[in-house]
Amino acid sequence: MRESALLLLLHRQPAHGYTLLEQLEEFGLEEIAPSVIYRVLRDMEARGWVASTWDEEQTQGPPRRIYHITALGDDVLATWVGELDETRKVLDHLVGAYHLHMEEGEGEHH
Repeated sequence: MRESALLLLLHRQPAHGYTLLEQLEEFGLEEIAPSVIYRVLRDMEARGWVASTWDEEQTQGPPRRIYHITALGDDVLATWVGELDETRKVLDHLVGAYHLHMEEGEGEHH
């Protein structure tokens, strides 16, 4: 989940790691330690899903990395979203079938 959320955020726009950390709250991932996020970003960079450059102009302190999604990362994100769409269809069907069964059924388990 962390990787897919980070890829989506980077698909929207390049960002610093700390900015990404703050934006993860949108997905309910606000309890992740910064060290974990930076480790995930380094791993995704090693896989070729993201790339980074040094931002020496937009910072008042030391240079910071700006991460952006690569073409491979874009493909990975699209694949994950496709798989999630398929999973959601199965789950929606299962939950719908359960509710229908509970509405129409009789007996001890209704």
